[in-house]
Amino acid sequence: MASLQDQLLKAGLVDKKTAKQIGKEKRKQSKVAKKSGEVQVDEAKQAAEAARAAKIARDRELNAQREAAAQQKAIAAQIKQLIERNKQSKGPKGQDDIAYHFTFEKKVKKIFVSSAVQDHLTAGRLLIVGEGDHFELVPRVVADKIAERNPTMVVQPPENNTAVDEDDPYADYEIPDDLMW
Repeated sequence: MASLQDQLLKAGLVDKKTAKQIGKEKRKQSKVAKKSGEVQVDEAKQAAEAARAAKIARDRELNAQREAAAQQKAIAAQIKQLIERNKQSKGPKGQDDIAYHFTFEKKVKKIFVSSAVQDHLTAGRLLIVGEGDHFELVPRVVADKIAERNPTMVVQPPENNTAVDEDDPYADYEIPDDLMW
């Protein structure tokens, strides 16, 4: 492979006299650098190294983003598979369906279930899992697995607050679990 100097001469961009002069100056600089003990600094090599390091850092960041996106996609597929394999019936459709109200994403939602399913929901044996406006009933064990992957999808059952405030005027009145709204 021909040197850059030969290629420039062949292309006619530099004449022999100029090429010879540049080569002479380069040798002279290298001799001076050796005598003075200075390390020769090649700016082009430094710029290339800096560009290569920046490219490597950018590639690592892009790979990390791709891996995170792939992992999120895999988690979403796992959740969907868990729901599809373990979803429970909301009970037979009929006149005796009960509207079960719950809070999801700071909004009150409702689904219609049979009285037996409502008992399972209030007891905590079944939990509601949802994304957007689509809700399914799954056993607590499966809901716990889903909550490990994405806790925002699982509707947590209401907690029983047994702590009573001393000044509460309604402390003597008990709120029933099956209260219909």
